[in-house]
Amino acid sequence: MPGSPYIEEPPPGLLTWPALLRMFGPLTVAFLAACWYSGVLFEALAIMTFTLVFIAWWRR
Repeated sequence: MPGSPYIEEPPPGLLTWPALLRMFGPLTVAFLAACWYSGVLFEALAIMTFTLVFIAWWRR
């Protein structure tokens, strides 16, 4: 990885952005597509936003 502090590879078990996006990207897109199809996209985005804000507040 360019600009990485690791000489060779990241340590095992370290979650990096590419790994997180591979794990949660398709799931999130499928969930939001289903919400859009059901007509509750705004509500789903609002719940996701409030959840992430709460988690960020809780972990500070």
